[in-house]
Amino acid sequence: MAENSVAFLLKELSTFLLQQNTNLGSGLEKDVQFIKDELGSMRTFLRDAEAKEDDVYELQEWLRQVREVASDTEDVLDEFEMKFGCHHVDGLLGALKRYYAQSRMSRVEDISARHQRYQSTYSTFRRGSSSSDATEDGTSYVRGNALLVEEAKLVGINEPKRELISRVLADDSHLKVISVVGMGGLGKTTLVKRVYEDPTVKRKFHCHAWLTISQTFHMKVILKDLIQQLHNEIREPVPQQVECMEGNQLRAFVKDFLQERSYSSRIMLTTRIADIAIGSCIESRDYIHEMKPLPVEESWNLYCSKTFGDNCCPQNLEDVSRRILSKCKGLPLAIVAIGGLLALKNKGKLDEWEMTHRSLGGELEGIGKLEKVKNILLLSYNDLPFFLKSCLLYISIYPEDQKIDPELVIPRWIAEGFIHGKKGMTTTEVALGYLNELVNRSLIQVAEFYRDGSIRYCRVHDILREIILTKSREQNFVNVASSCSRDCARLPDKPRRLAIHGYNENHQECKRFRHLRSLVIFGYTDPLFNSSLSKILSGGPKMLEVLHLEGAKLTNIPKEVFQLFRLKFLNLRDTGVQIIPPCIGKLHNLEYLNLIGTKVRELPVGILQLRKLRILLVYHIGKDFALCGVKPPSQIGNLLFLEILHSIDADHDKTLVMEIGKLTQLRKLGISKLRKIDGAILCSSLGKLTNLRQLCVNSIKEDDTLDLLHPISPTPRALQVLELGGRLEMIPPWVASLQNLTTIQLFGSRLRHDLLESLQSLPNLVDVSLNNAYEGEELYFMAGGFQKLKRLELTRLQKLKCVRVGDRAMPCLHKLVMAECKLVEKLPWGIQNLNELKSLGLADMSNELIVKLQDKGSEEYQKIALVSEVVIANWKDGKLWKRFL
Repeated sequence: MAENSVAFLLKELSTFLLQQNTNLGSGLEKDVQFIKDELGSMRTFLRDAEAKEDDVYELQEWLRQVREVASDTEDVLDEFEMKFGCHHVDGLLGALKRYYAQSRMSRVEDISARHQRYQSTYSTFRRGSSSSDATEDGTSYVRGNALLVEEAKLVGINEPKRELISRVLADDSHLKVISVVGMGGLGKTTLVKRVYEDPTVKRKFHCHAWLTISQTFHMKVILKDLIQQLHNEIREPVPQQVECMEGNQLRAFVKDFLQERSYSSRIMLTTRIADIAIGSCIESRDYIHEMKPLPVEESWNLYCSKTFGDNCCPQNLEDVSRRILSKCKGLPLAIVAIGGLLALKNKGKLDEWEMTHRSLGGELEGIGKLEKVKNILLLSYNDLPFFLKSCLLYISIYPEDQKIDPELVIPRWIAEGFIHGKKGMTTTEVALGYLNELVNRSLIQVAEFYRDGSIRYCRVHDILREIILTKSREQNFVNVASSCSRDCARLPDKPRRLAIHGYNENHQECKRFRHLRSLVIFGYTDPLFNSSLSKILSGGPKMLEVLHLEGAKLTNIPKEVFQLFRLKFLNLRDTGVQIIPPCIGKLHNLEYLNLIGTKVRELPVGILQLRKLRILLVYHIGKDFALCGVKPPSQIGNLLFLEILHSIDADHDKTLVMEIGKLTQLRKLGISKLRKIDGAILCSSLGKLTNLRQLCVNSIKEDDTLDLLHPISPTPRALQVLELGGRLEMIPPWVASLQNLTTIQLFGSRLRHDLLESLQSLPNLVDVSLNNAYEGEELYFMAGGFQKLKRLELTRLQKLKCVRVGDRAMPCLHKLVMAECKLVEKLPWGIQNLNELKSLGLADMSNELIVKLQDKGSEEYQKIALVSEVVIANWKDGKLWKRFL
């Protein structure tokens, strides 16, 4: 985005002038100030021009030139900063000479002249009141999750869902294929997902897998994903030889697996192409379901739900709303997109709504339905304020149908400079507000929630992805090179952000990387990746700020990485990297470092030089799925800007726990191997971490005691997630005062006294997990307690005999899991009063209990007769077998 680039450069220039005003000569200072003034004068006009996205060729050409000169200016500023940072003034003057030699200053002057001319010609572009203007100050984008549209609110889905479920469940001992076909935007995937997740379908089949196949899929990746999902279903590890298998071997493995477990299988697929649907359903028992647009009444209900929330359209807006809705032609994707846009409009200003209708006017007449959807989505995109446009365009860096992890994309937004500061909020909080706003506008879809209701994964619809890919290419914002060798040849001369999807030996031949700011690599499984990456980096991208290498076949970090002076984001998750060299300290601008799942077990002292580091993720999963940290340097408290530190071992240095108290910006903290003697020091340190949201603490061994009974002053009242692994004498007294706590997980606590009393009154607790955490014979959920609890898991409570649920306790409980509680012979007393209970899981429970439940006339079965999903699982012959009641 040109406007966003200019805004970012203005900030950089101001900082540059402030820091260097004593070192710059008067001529140089005057020239840099000139650039700043010109960029500032363009900014307002740019915002209006880009908001209009006008098709006038001259204007579009001018915008292209502004983007180009902004990129050139950024290059020069970065070069200046590098030279000044190294105190090479002569080098700076040389850079300046090169700058003038290439006539870049004259180009700025030329752009300035054009700016004056176009500003006069297109002065009528001022948008007046618009949602983009209204959100410029960032006051309206933070709406939390209140408007997130859940699939449960979708209309018109129940009847086709019932039809498909009946087809899936119909008795048939043979394989059956069901194809759902229809144009993009009709909700095919949503419908099939609802069928896939239905409890009656879950009960029918023992194994389930969900696969997403993009236009550029790799069969090897698809088959390995399928194998992983199937083994997860039976709780068995994937055989090691699968990692080395190729296509035909993988196909044979899947075939053998399915033949061994013949379940009268069903395959459901979605497609836009009728020939694929027909070609997949060649047997008489197969079925093709054609998706239809929503009828008028259901379209209206969906529109009102998304636009007004309360399903009630104000009388003054009904006429224009119905005219707008008529443009959507019953397509759910179009309806929720336009509804997300209109939800931000002033309901008292009819002219704003009429303007939206006019924007959808004549150009939609006479075109196909798919093009109508694209135009409506394009209108929603154009309505975004500039800072949200940048965030949305950045999503084009992901492969098709890729799940997007907010914990990865938000730090990249920050590193790219897309997030604008807001008083009283961290940049991460502001960025999360941006994400929620894009979800509320139905431009980003939630793929999966965490248990506390926050977003775990999101995605973009493939139609919208086509739009933002096109926009990104037009603006040289993001460029994608897939496994097709011709992609490199089509790259622009100066790509700024490059995503490489899959291995391609020709990628290393691309020589136009000198201007690169982001390099993101997905699915690069070449065993010679180390040398390939070195060749790419040796091409000269010295100004790289984002380097994402997750899952790549790396054994060590190429030395070229440590020459990236500007690097802010480095993701090495799930690579084979074993050692972080001391020269990591050269990356003074690094803000994000992800080493999860690597073989790194110790951090060098050099990491203490990363004074801007905000996020350090460095844990791995050890034996018995234990969370393991790494050995940090003793003065870890020097990293004062750390917001996330997860996870470090605390057994090697008695001063380490004290150092943690210096990290007052921490929001998330993980500590492994905590010694009992350090418990008091940890409690003292925790009292200084007033921003802490998530705390995970594990003892050296499961039998070792966590001494956390000491007072914490002040109590970390912002804490939302608490995970404690290790023996406890009692629940720490300060836990009862954690009013914002949503999740508590206790592992190996082995408490002998009632542990529920201190938890039952916590007003926001939604998730409780007790694993070998209690050695009593009875658990009593007292009357009126746990008012918001949605999920309860009781595992390995080996002395437990009875669970009782008091009157009005756990009124919101949605899921209950009990595993390896061998002495429990009856379901919890009072379980029949849990009216919201939808899922009950029982694994390796007593035979007495299971026998009772198999008798549908028994008292135990009648207690759960209305529960939608009841899963019984047990280990037999080294395998986990599941069945559904």
